[in-house]
Amino acid sequence: MTEAATKRPAPATERAIAALAARFGNKLVTSQAVRQQHANVTTWLPNEPPDAVVYAASTEDVQAIVRICAEHHVPVIAWGTGTSLEGHVNAPLGGVCIDLSGMKRIVAVHAEDLDCVIEPGVTRKLLNEHLRDQGLFFPIDPGADASLGGMAATRASGTNAVRYGTMKDNVLALKAVLANGEVISTARRAKKSSAGYDLTRLLIGSEGTLGVIVELTLRLAGIPEAISAGVCPFPSVEAACNATIATIQAGIPVARIELLDALQVKASNAYSKLTLKETPTLFLEFHGSNASVAEQAESFGAIAAEFGGGPFAWTTKPEERSKLWQARHDAYWAVMNLRKGATGFATDVCVPISRLAECVVATQADIAEMKLIAPIVGHVGDGNFHVSVLFDPNDAEEVGRAKRFHERLVERSLSMDGTCTGEHGVGQGKRKYLLAEHGEAALAAMAAIKRALDPENIMNPGKIL
Repeated sequence: MTEAATKRPAPATERAIAALAARFGNKLVTSQAVRQQHANVTTWLPNEPPDAVVYAASTEDVQAIVRICAEHHVPVIAWGTGTSLEGHVNAPLGGVCIDLSGMKRIVAVHAEDLDCVIEPGVTRKLLNEHLRDQGLFFPIDPGADASLGGMAATRASGTNAVRYGTMKDNVLALKAVLANGEVISTARRAKKSSAGYDLTRLLIGSEGTLGVIVELTLRLAGIPEAISAGVCPFPSVEAACNATIATIQAGIPVARIELLDALQVKASNAYSKLTLKETPTLFLEFHGSNASVAEQAESFGAIAAEFGGGPFAWTTKPEERSKLWQARHDAYWAVMNLRKGATGFATDVCVPISRLAECVVATQADIAEMKLIAPIVGHVGDGNFHVSVLFDPNDAEEVGRAKRFHERLVERSLSMDGTCTGEHGVGQGKRKYLLAEHGEAALAAMAAIKRALDPENIMNPGKIL
């Protein structure tokens, strides 16, 4: 039991909770278990629960919660499904968590315009199940069945980003409740606009620090006529990365290209019942017509052979493709099985694709030097890769090695003109790296925007800035 879970709320917070209880009744919960569930649950960062959780069912509910909290100067933390990885939903200053998981209406689907309007609690799987009969899908796939509001708030990405982009490329408009309880609409459904500041992109990736997203208009794509997926082993991580670079530079419109190092392949074989050779491996997927996916697969196979890769085995059978990508999405859980009882944290960086091989090879050298168990997996088609580090939280020396490794990983990425996080977001875990990445002037501009929209600093305080 954490101290934050048991301490008495501040008087102002108690008054806010009393007002919320009068307004929401049993939709407000203060039990320890529920509060801890709504704090950070997916990383090694401490669990810092809110003082209360309120289950919102509408935009009006969110407005009422924010207004009550604003009146009492109490923090507000938005919560979707809790799959974020950098402590985004922790409540270091206490406050009230707004659970948006009940706001999952699909408001409208405009198939002819390839867009839809949804509430923030809709998950990507729920949306794609709804769209399937219309021949459409939403392509951003971070692995976890995250809420789309949370995916927008953290500027999420995933396995399809190399072809379809990230959340910033696929959100056309938002509605959000600001710190004063007002609702703003950031844009219309038009595919482009030159009218005013781009408030949509400002809120995407703001991690709940500027407002609570209550509606999204999303760009959709047509389900491809044909999809092929395949697996290609390589003699080294460097060879696999160089084949990836050559594939992208050749203009092959690959939809997914994922790297698993040898240890990750071993973990996935055991967890997902695969029979892959335990060597650095690329998982790939191609979208298009029957002829084009075959042509793309053949072109990649030729490139892979130039770097010592192969044989490249590919298939269009849905059940085989599903098994392959489920194994990729289960990579984190597979890693946790490598060392029973260990704590793990997943981190990511992203570099220009021309520096990818160099960065991954140097990262592997650090892992060996520091004697860590830390498989590498990544969306290497856009220079983004993840490292899952396992350690004993009771071994101070090992914890220190894990932290030093993480520092060196981020420093290396920044030295290569990369970023400290390609898709996980900043939250609490990577705040300290923003100065090195953006510089004082850029951080000051961000802080000015924060003060303008949230002068009392109630919107998810302690994150990003």
